[in-house]
Amino acid sequence: MPGIQIKDYLRESRVFNSRVIIAGVIILVLIFLLLLRLVYLQVINHKYYATLSQENRVNPVPIPPPRGLILDRNGVILAQNFPIFTLDILPDQVEDMDALLARLKKIVLITDHDLKNFNHQLQEHHSYESSTLRSNLNEEESARVALNRHDLNGVELSARLQRYYPLGSLGVHALGYVGRINEQEAQKIDKTVYRGMQHIGKLGVELTYENLLLGKVGFEEVETNAHGRALRVLDRIPPSAGQNIYLNIDAKIEAMVEQEFGKRKGALVAMDPHTGAIIAFVSTPTYDPNPFVNGIDVDSYKALRDDPNRPLINRALNGRYSPGSTIKPFLGLAALETPGFNPNQQVLCPGWYSLPGDTHRFRCWEKQGHGEVNLHDAIMGSCDVYFYKLAVALGIERVKNFLLSAGFGAKTGVDLDGESTGIVPSPEWKRARHLPWYPGETVVTGIGQGPILVTPLQLAVGVSAIANHGIRMKPQLLQGIEDPGTKTIRYIDSQVAGTIPIQDPKHLDAIVQAMIAVVYGPHGTAHSVGLNAPYKVAAKTGTAQVKAIGQTETYNANNIAERFRDHALFITFAPADNPQIAIAVIVENGGHGGVTAAPIARKVMDYYLLGEQAITAKPAAVAKSKPQQNAPTD
Repeated sequence: MPGIQIKDYLRESRVFNSRVIIAGVIILVLIFLLLLRLVYLQVINHKYYATLSQENRVNPVPIPPPRGLILDRNGVILAQNFPIFTLDILPDQVEDMDALLARLKKIVLITDHDLKNFNHQLQEHHSYESSTLRSNLNEEESARVALNRHDLNGVELSARLQRYYPLGSLGVHALGYVGRINEQEAQKIDKTVYRGMQHIGKLGVELTYENLLLGKVGFEEVETNAHGRALRVLDRIPPSAGQNIYLNIDAKIEAMVEQEFGKRKGALVAMDPHTGAIIAFVSTPTYDPNPFVNGIDVDSYKALRDDPNRPLINRALNGRYSPGSTIKPFLGLAALETPGFNPNQQVLCPGWYSLPGDTHRFRCWEKQGHGEVNLHDAIMGSCDVYFYKLAVALGIERVKNFLLSAGFGAKTGVDLDGESTGIVPSPEWKRARHLPWYPGETVVTGIGQGPILVTPLQLAVGVSAIANHGIRMKPQLLQGIEDPGTKTIRYIDSQVAGTIPIQDPKHLDAIVQAMIAVVYGPHGTAHSVGLNAPYKVAAKTGTAQVKAIGQTETYNANNIAERFRDHALFITFAPADNPQIAIAVIVENGGHGGVTAAPIARKVMDYYLLGEQAITAKPAAVAKSKPQQNAPTD
């Protein structure tokens, strides 16, 4: 019929089939690409993506290790760990940090200092690691946080161990303290070693033995939900506690010495001359290290920093003083080791000395003079004129070289950071500072005045060397290291630091006899220190001038401000025939060594050699020691 078209079924079938084939090929290609992608994800990179998937639901949480304890030689705990509650925040679980902090301020006290430390931690830690906002929450604050915990996403109330010094300020200059890791330290430390930790040793033993005390961080694999809430602990690697360390220090002696010093400034170092073990290491005044652990507030630190008594200074380690007459035994030994020197030669002391061709008078502390004295008498009575002349006769180079061999002018090697070296002057030393050397400087070096400076620790090491037949031992605070698991202690061997060159042992014996005469001789300057002692003492007193006195002026402590009064020094060892302890004491502005410094040393010797019962009642002779009428007081 007209207008009617007949369909071409064959053509339509061919078109349809072609389209099916093309679609099938496309589908097969897509399936093949999908299979390739699955092989890539599931086989080739299976480990990588499995790890990423695991990290989406499992967070590694570092577990800080307990820091090792610090104990004295008798097991008295000097530094321990105290359990506290801390307010921690997980940043990746917090949507609005400012809003959260504002709310927390209404619950607990948060200072600007807390916020500063918290912001510093945010920069240093990963977002999934907690940062501490507040430490040491009290019970009421902890309860308030726990009560509101359900509505504080990202906030954790954690129990941690905080460093604590149970004896407060006792021995702080030896112990040091730990504090928060600052920006400079964060750049230097191994962050994997300090994961989850916020504190590090800052000073003293805490700094020196940081690696022993630190311990090894542990980890927990914590499964979390979509909101970051912890569901369960999948695995746990426990932390390894730091090793405990025992010091040679005796805490009771430290406490006794600090009590004896009272409000006076100064230092005392006591050593075993045969081993170098430091029995006491005292610097006064002291300060409490506990506020430094979590960051001392600005006002408190400013008060310590600006205190005119300077309690932050470690005087035993860094105090540099004129040694005064305590240097005389060393110069005497240097003279004995000089060929041609006659120790028995009598030298006239009229009360003053002048260099040839010079009218300036270097005065002796004894205005009337000591008369005719030899080396033994000069050490016993501390004759300045004898040692003026001796220093000139020896020459400054010989004096310098001998003092260097005795350990002055260099670090002792003690196991504390930042030790001062002191100064042993010489023309070369002054030329390096573009200054001339004057003959008068050689003169005053003979009595421990002028440019020469020593530390209390150096004096203790020096007098220990005299007591130990010229052998200088390395001073050591560390006694032993205890494994916290097995409780076994590995004791530290003593080390020889050097030897004073002595050609004839009789020379050293002569110096020791002269130092014994300082205590027991008719003109000795330290009679009081040996009264009623059941052991024999060898010693040397010293008085170091702080303010220069004019040629026509007379020194009168009562007319001088305290800060300008002479320093009192004293070195000693006992028993003199078998030394077990050597001591150096410096009392700033204390006047005469035999009056102010010697009684403190006597208390230490009594306790160490005779036991605690020896000091329960203060010996009357020591308590009331004072210069007798016309008695020598240097």
